[in-house]
Amino acid sequence: MPLDSFFLRIIRKILSSLLFSVYLCRMIRKNIIFFIALCLCMLTATAQAQHVAYRSTAHYNKRVAQFEREGGIDENSIVMLGNSLTENGKNWSERLGISNVVNRGIIGDNTVGMTERLCQITPHHPKIIFLMAGINNMVNDAPCIDVAQQVIGLIDAIRQQTPTTKLYVESLLPINEKSGRWRTLAGRTNDIPLTNMYIRAYCESNGITFVDLFHQMTYPKSNMLRDELSSDGLHITEAGYEIWAKEILLQLNHQGR
Repeated sequence: MPLDSFFLRIIRKILSSLLFSVYLCRMIRKNIIFFIALCLCMLTATAQAQHVAYRSTAHYNKRVAQFEREGGIDENSIVMLGNSLTENGKNWSERLGISNVVNRGIIGDNTVGMTERLCQITPHHPKIIFLMAGINNMVNDAPCIDVAQQVIGLIDAIRQQTPTTKLYVESLLPINEKSGRWRTLAGRTNDIPLTNMYIRAYCESNGITFVDLFHQMTYPKSNMLRDELSSDGLHITEAGYEIWAKEILLQLNHQGR
């Protein structure tokens, strides 16, 4: 075999190897880009799923799962966010005569639980949120200022996550200790208006609407929940919900909903 033919064959093999290496690098690069894109898609899908990692009572977990299945919040929604007082209001759309009201109350919930489940609400940037929070933070002699700060933390989280949403912060409702049923709230009758005062001051200094339901449900010159508005000293009757609904409608009409 001539020497030049031998070298030509070697050169061709080297060139073929180089071309294959270039092709292989390109394929690897494409696969890396595809893999990165796939990972980003998976991360995005996970973020959009908006799962609540926090777990509390069995009822809390059941309600959170229910909310996840239902969805139903968009930029036109009015969200009632709160505890048992909100949940027990049941069909708020029917109460208010407005079709787009969503009940996101959970019995026993406090500011920790509500903050944890904002991921089911704020990414949808609802038109309005009515917040009822704080009474379940008052258990075990928690200082009024601490309870107020916890509610304020929740307020700040909502405003940061969905600044376009109109937020209404509702006062804590009064209690009536005559039944002696709620031992964790014993002696807190006069602490509730003080807590409301702290929250109200924060709201007014930050341009947030504070809705005073407290004084509409007490006896004159008293901090006690009126007997006819509650059957257990904490949760309100239908008459109490009528006062609440009327005030919400006044607020919405004033803002030109």
